[in-house]
Amino acid sequence: MAFKIIATLSVAALAGCAVLTDRQASARTVAAEREYPPEGQFINVNGRQVHAVVAGQGPDLVLIHGAGGNTREFTFDFMQRLTDRYRVIVFDRPGLGYTDRVSADFEGAFNTAAESPAEQAAMLQAAAVQLGADKPIVLGHSYGGSVALAWALNHPENIAGVVNLAGPSHPWPGDLGAYYKVNGSAIGGAIVPPLISALASDSQIESAVAGIFTPQPVPDGYLDHIGATLTIRPENFRANARQVNTLRPHIVQMAPRYAAELTMPIEILHGDLDTTVPLDIHSIPLKAAVPHANLTVLEGVGHMPHHAHPELVEAAIDRIAAHAGLR
Repeated sequence: MAFKIIATLSVAALAGCAVLTDRQASARTVAAEREYPPEGQFINVNGRQVHAVVAGQGPDLVLIHGAGGNTREFTFDFMQRLTDRYRVIVFDRPGLGYTDRVSADFEGAFNTAAESPAEQAAMLQAAAVQLGADKPIVLGHSYGGSVALAWALNHPENIAGVVNLAGPSHPWPGDLGAYYKVNGSAIGGAIVPPLISALASDSQIESAVAGIFTPQPVPDGYLDHIGATLTIRPENFRANARQVNTLRPHIVQMAPRYAAELTMPIEILHGDLDTTVPLDIHSIPLKAAVPHANLTVLEGVGHMPHHAHPELVEAAIDRIAAHAGLR
């Protein structure tokens, strides 16, 4: 009897902690959305909202952020470098920022399914068409690079060229580690994101961001602009973890298609000190598979080339525009 009483009280205590955590996570979500509201407009794609920031005039250029990001990754500084000569469209990827999941098939705390790069590309390409961008240059950073490659493979008539910034392009050895295994699972994905959303401290967030930029420093003002607390909203956090956790099988299917199907102009920029998406596993094999692609290796640079050397990324975009006859 005593054991049953203790067990009952323990379950009740855990339930109470869960309720408290959910309340804290909800409060933090409301605060994040109040402090970092949508920057742009919403486009309806098959009943789903896609968030896009549009500025500038000229040939169309789409920017796609990486894992855990949102439009603010590019509106911090990089977008403004381009609006004097391009119409720049920055999208939130499905499930991140303020863009909906591709469909209800990917919703739910215990649902481990996630949108493939191809499904994300299809949603963003449809949104681009609604904005009048029928054949844009598409730049993708990190996971966004995989989406840009999927766009090129599956919508070759609707893309002028690809700029791949440190994007996963080839299968990697091993797994992604406990972090993604836990958060990509049904139980872990349901339980852990609210805990992180409720309890992650500012210093922990700052440390995580610093790790992404290493060995470069985090730019002044970046943390104030980026809206890192948007990323740790439970639904965004789950979407990100599950997309990353399920990425490799899609890359396995995509990689054999590059040589024959990636015929458009391609620019690749990758830091040689990138430990998040290693140069030798991804961009060097991509260049080998697509010999006409131009690979720029950035010495001493980590995973954020558009912050470390934005002028070189600008130059790569301009080369694509010239090759495609857009300028």
